[in-house]
Amino acid sequence: MRTVALVLLVAGGLLSTARTSCLAQERAADLAPRHEFTRMIAHWAEYAHPEYLNFVDDAQPEVVQLGNYGAHFYSLVHSPVYKGYPSHFPVQGINECGAWFEDKNRELHKRGAKVVGHFNVEFLVGDPESPNGPTGFFKFYNELWDEKELGPKPIADPMLLLERGKDGQPIGQKGYEIGKMREYWACLRNPYWQAVMKAWVKRGIDRGIDGYIANYFYRHDCHCEHCQKSFRSYLGERHTPEQLKTKLGIEDLKKHEFSEIVYWHKVDESTPLRREMLRWSQLSNKQVFDDVFIKYGRSLKKDLMVAQWNHISNFSQVGGDERCLLPAEVWGKGEDYLWYSMGASGCYTDLAAGYLGEGTLQARYIRGMFDDKPFTLGKYESTRIRAAISELAANGGAPMGFYTRFTDPLARAEIARYYQFMKKNDAIYKANRSHANTVVLFPRTQVAEANIAAVDEFKVNADALLDAHVLFDIKSDEAAHADAVKQYTHVVRNADDVKKVLAAQRSQFKAPDTVRASISIPAASPADKPNELTVHLVNYNREEPPRTRDGKPSPGGGIKDEKPIAAEAIDCDIILPAGTDVKEIVALSPEEESPLPLKFTAKDGRVKFTAPGFLVYRVVRIQLK
Repeated sequence: MRTVALVLLVAGGLLSTARTSCLAQERAADLAPRHEFTRMIAHWAEYAHPEYLNFVDDAQPEVVQLGNYGAHFYSLVHSPVYKGYPSHFPVQGINECGAWFEDKNRELHKRGAKVVGHFNVEFLVGDPESPNGPTGFFKFYNELWDEKELGPKPIADPMLLLERGKDGQPIGQKGYEIGKMREYWACLRNPYWQAVMKAWVKRGIDRGIDGYIANYFYRHDCHCEHCQKSFRSYLGERHTPEQLKTKLGIEDLKKHEFSEIVYWHKVDESTPLRREMLRWSQLSNKQVFDDVFIKYGRSLKKDLMVAQWNHISNFSQVGGDERCLLPAEVWGKGEDYLWYSMGASGCYTDLAAGYLGEGTLQARYIRGMFDDKPFTLGKYESTRIRAAISELAANGGAPMGFYTRFTDPLARAEIARYYQFMKKNDAIYKANRSHANTVVLFPRTQVAEANIAAVDEFKVNADALLDAHVLFDIKSDEAAHADAVKQYTHVVRNADDVKKVLAAQRSQFKAPDTVRASISIPAASPADKPNELTVHLVNYNREEPPRTRDGKPSPGGGIKDEKPIAAEAIDCDIILPAGTDVKEIVALSPEEESPLPLKFTAKDGRVKFTAPGFLVYRVVRIQLK
């Protein structure tokens, strides 16, 4: 039987000592349907605005990320700071806000949307003790836990749920100072904490949600008994005693005292042992996610949507990316969609320096790692709304991550316009697949050795292909992707491979460097002889906002600063799939009312046409026969 547990066992022997999941949970994980969608919205704030549901009516998203059902909810909703960051709860109180979410879920269901709740898996806010008693999470756990709703407490003392430093004390900080309270982290390897999360998972399902997107999948330098036991077991199953001694400097695994058991760390301070700590952390985090959300969650609701909210920035590795050392065999295994945050790396442009502030490479990387399942990029982009939607639509993603600024009338109008365009043309978007004969390998095997220079080389090579408008996908250089890589004519590993691709016969687009090109095939089209090629052209050229006082590019102050500069007509020369000919070609754009038929010349297995000028996003549908 194919199960996530078995895959993780193959990936590193991590789970041999883990408890066995019940058969019903295993079957639920295996039989879950594949969810396909292309339009989503997400909000942590302003979702109680009186215009929110009217905006949903206008945009008609398929998935709405709304509400909190994890540690943020139970840390803050009952507190005096319930209105503030991060969750901006509309009303105070566990029962009161829970009922509010239930009502909102019903309203969204009436509008045909699936509702996915945010679920913070470990980040706790509160003080175990204060002049007024426990606060935040600790007040909830000690005084507000309702056994009728959540079942018995897994353990009496909440302090026994926390990550512990080498000194045995709870790991905490006062970084955010939410309500002047401290922050702590529950340990995901702690079985009692897993039981807490399962109680919350069940309660959210009772409240009518369709799925969860889990975030805060971090691990700190925790030395609790559960981490110690799990990490020692992992090392013992992955390495022989001789390897432990020669590679990791561990003479006796049972007696070895670890000075640290770290997670993310600086690349220039990486060691083989530190990378084993990171790899084990990510594998064990995945195991807990699977146990809590996939196996247990789907045992309660067989079609439960499950997703993770992770971070990639501009391909930050070892020091970032919650999956950087997660083997390809388990990367996204069993998950329905994925959110990857780009942070501040993609919310501005520097056109003079050739920087488009784009997520094209990240999108293609995620698509290649994630078996073409839905994903989105969190770009913290409140200015280039049209570009953010377009690049995801063009690369198999689901617009858009986080900043759907419906309270700005201009932004709301453009979001609705672009979403309605995608809805109208749903057949070319939903579950489509990329059409390219070139693949660029992402050096994940080199990342495992902390060779980040290989990642820099990958970006240089891939950027060169983007500027030349080469059609390409991205796969891992791991053995797990070897069969998929064999399906491509050209494989790019280095600069010499780039030169070969540029000199080869390929599809051509006479477009400026500020335009990106891709081609997809609709889901309904036969794989061996497609009946359509869909060309996507995204234009990043714009009038940039004035630079900041320190001379840095500005992200702008909303859609009023997007100011796209329209792209001129683009000559296209496309290689046709073998055995096909062209029936007709039409051009579309969100800014145009109806498709525009195009003249074309088809000869010798190629088709030539001119895509009309466009503002931000041009689609050309090549109907084949």
